[in-house]
Amino acid sequence: MHKKILAIYYTQSGQMGEIIDTLTGPLIEAGATVEKAVIRPVDNYNFPWTGKSFFSVMPACVLGIPAQLEPLGLKEKAYDLVILGYQPWFLSPSIPSNSLLQNEEFRALIKDTPVITVSAARNMWINAFVRVRNMLKDAGAKLVGNIALADKHPNAVSFITIFYWMLSGKKERYLNIFPKPGVSEVDIANTKEFGKTVTRYLSFNSWEGLQDELLKQKAVEIKYKLMFIEARAKPIFAVWAKFISKRKNQAPWLAAFKYYLFIALFLGAPILLTLDAIFLKPFSSKRIKAKKLKYLQVIN
Repeated sequence: MHKKILAIYYTQSGQMGEIIDTLTGPLIEAGATVEKAVIRPVDNYNFPWTGKSFFSVMPACVLGIPAQLEPLGLKEKAYDLVILGYQPWFLSPSIPSNSLLQNEEFRALIKDTPVITVSAARNMWINAFVRVRNMLKDAGAKLVGNIALADKHPNAVSFITIFYWMLSGKKERYLNIFPKPGVSEVDIANTKEFGKTVTRYLSFNSWEGLQDELLKQKAVEIKYKLMFIEARAKPIFAVWAKFISKRKNQAPWLAAFKYYLFIALFLGAPILLTLDAIFLKPFSSKRIKAKKLKYLQVIN
């Protein structure tokens, strides 16, 4: 298979690198040339984070303010397929990923080019995907597939484990009680099956039906409770981001946002979900189904 593929992604912990390696393995085995490129901000983000540094990026991330990137240094001027790996931060594409999608060199490269997106999230990925999907469309790219990987443990549990990972840099069981954070090793290994499917469609020179097959393989799954919470958090995050970005001294307001986030997750979300389960969800099956379908599709 004489095909040229670009797999471009950002990673701090190395998790996305593992995902990309596993996903592209079948493509390489089939004879395709896979060029792997890592997005590198000029001012990179240290890993592990500190709590202060993590919350400090929230306004720019939510508002989509790009950061300067190192030269991409790509080998080719055109590819048969581009695989974009990104992670959501604060329900938005991470700053490095968002910056790439605003980079004129990259936008010119992906024009009229098939693109497959791969995200690795704590659990909420929908808003970030919609923004990435819209930016790809604006650049003239052809989004043909989406893979959304996530930590499948309960919301409160993954919240604790992801913060342990981010602040310690250790992808291990916190206190030997909690599960390992991030996308599970089993789910990362399973991306090889998605890679086999992508390989087959690439050999056909046709992408029609790819996303439907990926959905059958559970490359994307939507949990109603998380979709419900994310839909309500999205506009609130935007209000916080706009407000904080206008403050000269952002530190106290970022601290306030942090405590808001903790209260919203552990107190507000359970209350809203309970009320929804009683008064809204039983009468909204058609609306819920339509919303899920909207987010499962690669065409908006």
